[in-house]
Amino acid sequence: MLKAGDKFPEFSLPNQDNKTVSLNDLKGKWIVLYVYPKDDTPGCTIEGKSFSASKSDFDKLNTVVLGISADDAHSHKTFCNKFSFTIDLLADVHGEVLGKAGVGQSDWKGVKYWNRVTFIIDPNGKVAKVYENVNPEGHDQAVLKDLQTLQKQPVA
Repeated sequence: MLKAGDKFPEFSLPNQDNKTVSLNDLKGKWIVLYVYPKDDTPGCTIEGKSFSASKSDFDKLNTVVLGISADDAHSHKTFCNKFSFTIDLLADVHGEVLGKAGVGQSDWKGVKYWNRVTFIIDPNGKVAKVYENVNPEGHDQAVLKDLQTLQKQPVA
């Protein structure tokens, strides 16, 4: 698993609208990249709704919030539309970025899912903080608070 100070692996992935989002295109911004197991499941819905509700607070901090899972762009589009999400969801259908980031997988009823992990990435593309074993309830507010603290520190 990547840790604070590590360079986050470059990525170019489609979002729910099939538009490519690249790490390189986001240089100069802070990024909250939250990994979630599956579209339209209870915990994942809580996270998506919470981060969407807090989007303006993250915007004020020059921060882009991105969800990422192995679901495809079409599934993401349906999920976003169902719950009126205002954040982008990235489709890493082959798990290449998630694998490079060291995100583990768990087995549930015989199916493997990526673990719920969140990365805060600084404007230079380095990991500033990692959250493992995330509880979706209130997670957006904890990330927002930590982001405010991190932004007061000099970026390496």
